[in-house]
Amino acid sequence: MQHDEFSPVDTWDRLSKNIREIHMHNASFLSFEENYRYAYNMVMYKSGSMLYNGVRDLVAENVDRLAEEDIIPCFPKGTSSDPVQQGQENEFLLKALKRVWDDHTGNMSKLRDLLKYMDRVYTKANNVPEIWDAGLDIFLKHIIRPPIQDHILSAIVTLIQIERDGYVISRSAVKECVDVLLQLHLGQQDKETVYKRDVEPAVLRESEKFYKAEAQRLLATCDAPEFLRRVEVRFQAEKSRTDHYLHSQTGPPLRKILEEHLLIDNLSTVIEMPNSGLDPMVDLDKVEDLNRLYRLFEMVPPGIPTLRRALKASVLRRGKEINQASACTENGEVTDADPDKVETETGKVNGKAKGRAGGQPQTLILALKWVQDILGLKDKFDRLEKEAFLCNREIESALHEAFEDVVNLNDKAPEFVSLFIDENLKKGLKGKTDVEVDIVLDKTITVFRYLTEKDAFERYYKNHLAKRLLYGRSVSDDAERGMLAKLKIECGYQFTQKLEGMFQDMKISSDTMQAYRKHSENTTAPTVEISVTVMTSTFWPMTHSGATCVLPEILTKSSKSFEQFYLSRHSGRRLKWQPSLGNVDVRAKFKARKHDLNVSTFGLVILLLFENLDENEFLTYEEIQSTTMIPHGDLKRHLQSLACAKYKILKKHPPGRDVQPSDSFSFNDDFTCSMQKIKVSTVSAKVETTEERKETRERIDEERHYQMEACIVRVMKDRKHMTHNDLVIEVTRQLSSRFQPNPQGIKKCVENLIDREYLERCEDRKSYNYLVGCKACPHYCIRLMIVSRHSFIGL
Repeated sequence: MQHDEFSPVDTWDRLSKNIREIHMHNASFLSFEENYRYAYNMVMYKSGSMLYNGVRDLVAENVDRLAEEDIIPCFPKGTSSDPVQQGQENEFLLKALKRVWDDHTGNMSKLRDLLKYMDRVYTKANNVPEIWDAGLDIFLKHIIRPPIQDHILSAIVTLIQIERDGYVISRSAVKECVDVLLQLHLGQQDKETVYKRDVEPAVLRESEKFYKAEAQRLLATCDAPEFLRRVEVRFQAEKSRTDHYLHSQTGPPLRKILEEHLLIDNLSTVIEMPNSGLDPMVDLDKVEDLNRLYRLFEMVPPGIPTLRRALKASVLRRGKEINQASACTENGEVTDADPDKVETETGKVNGKAKGRAGGQPQTLILALKWVQDILGLKDKFDRLEKEAFLCNREIESALHEAFEDVVNLNDKAPEFVSLFIDENLKKGLKGKTDVEVDIVLDKTITVFRYLTEKDAFERYYKNHLAKRLLYGRSVSDDAERGMLAKLKIECGYQFTQKLEGMFQDMKISSDTMQAYRKHSENTTAPTVEISVTVMTSTFWPMTHSGATCVLPEILTKSSKSFEQFYLSRHSGRRLKWQPSLGNVDVRAKFKARKHDLNVSTFGLVILLLFENLDENEFLTYEEIQSTTMIPHGDLKRHLQSLACAKYKILKKHPPGRDVQPSDSFSFNDDFTCSMQKIKVSTVSAKVETTEERKETRERIDEERHYQMEACIVRVMKDRKHMTHNDLVIEVTRQLSSRFQPNPQGIKKCVENLIDREYLERCEDRKSYNYLVGCKACPHYCIRLMIVSRHSFIGL
């Protein structure tokens, strides 16, 4: 075709006719080369504008036809209230949109191939979109417009709502429509899609409305576990919805709506639900429900802190109940259900003769139960922390703080923990394997870790350990040393140094007794065979001189014999006998038979007074006391054990449960018992009375005062100058392994040291200087160093 023969109008008429055939799906009857040449010539002969605009008009015309024929007739009628019918109508509309899109893109693909030369030359020269992009723009303007646009958005939102209500929808229909809208950009340079502009806001808006109402509905109709299950299902359903037919970019804002309305707004409400919240779930060991609660709460920032606070409050509440149960008796006294009772602060004995002397006091039972309950509570929450809360560090920290508070809210905790260990190491571990022994001791150490007053525990533990060793009540030396090793790991060598010294004394005493027996074989042995434990006074908890008495001559000879032997081997030492800590095996003859009695040393001293008396003769309380010189409190306890308890070796006149100074006693020659060997236990209070606890507390406070002063001097000697706050922090840090110093107490110690010229206050009144080379109070210096040294080895 020559230039003068080319007619743009004729060429366009032929080409436009063929383009309409393409739109009618008749492309198979057309020649690609012929139509390509038409478009090529129009561009070559400067008719590109006619071609470009003409094609656009034809495409717009076709799109309008498709909308009228395929989409508008599919608009939902909106007359049915049946969700299934509504779903089908909306799916029909979305499928129609997809058919029109497929028809349009198929046509545009063919036109793009025909108009490649135009796209390569004309569109770039004139800065207009290529025909494919122009086709998308035409589709956007002619299809995604009211009312089609509104119906499409409504159909998507309605189908999502129908699915949320539990009905099945055609997810593929929604996905195909979403894919169409994702390909339609609002402008050539604008990356925002129709989906982002129209669909996502509509979905989020309706979702927020739905889940706000859903949260209220669930709270009104579900208990806590069911609420959590429903919420979890909602999260899973929305994730599945996002993955299958909504775009991934909708996921985060949609999830945020669920988190805000289903979780954040209801965290405390769910936890505090009556009969089904956190506490009931813990009570019933609903590990699965608690794990679900943890997983959901972990999704939102305030979730774990809220759960942390709730768990801590739950532990504190349960712990306070345990503490209150253990405080139902006071002063170390025993209820009427117990056979023995001693009020040591008054010296009055109120024994009940119907039980076994030395039976467990009710308060001891409460002490042991307290520790066992704390351990049970700890085991319960440890299991939940591992299985339900997946060892979350924040929750672990909260539980640790809560148990520490619970344990230290009970001011008797150090004594109770020591009593628990004492009972287990005396008899509780019999028949148990080494592994079981370790489990019991490890659990006890768990409670010990929570104690802030470890120095108070040390005092009680030393007393109980001393009695176990002296009375031979330890089940296993390995168990004792195993417990000691665990305490050393927790608190260091200095904490257990004196305790280990007690074991060393027991070993040395055993070797000494072997040597004494060999020595006795070569000399005139005393009538009474004795076994002596020599205790180093600095190791053992000898807080007082100990009760003494006038020993009978037969016992005096034996004690003098050992004393001469011992001092011949150790010069410069002084022995002081402690008869209140000893016991004796003695054979007593009654009318029926002879019995081997195991009694305390004081008990033997009392019994020997009746050895040469006739059957009808008796001794008054005053006579016994003046002869033996046993202190009144100890005398009453031992007389009660001999005359008022299960085994009545003596008769009390008049009969009764109480021992009074006006009473008199005689030997019970009519005593009978089926057993050959009888242990006559001494009536004693196992738990400290109020008066004893007060005395113990005063000693502990005095020791703490010295320890704080010693620590202040050490710190200041090293630092030379410190502010008051820094000094308090450092002293607290150094002493926290034994007790928690009171800042006011530290301040008082600082004032005392300033008065003694160890420190001086600086001009700013907020800091101190250490006075180097102080010569004031030299004796106090020596004492201070001794206390400092001993304070960490259990003085």
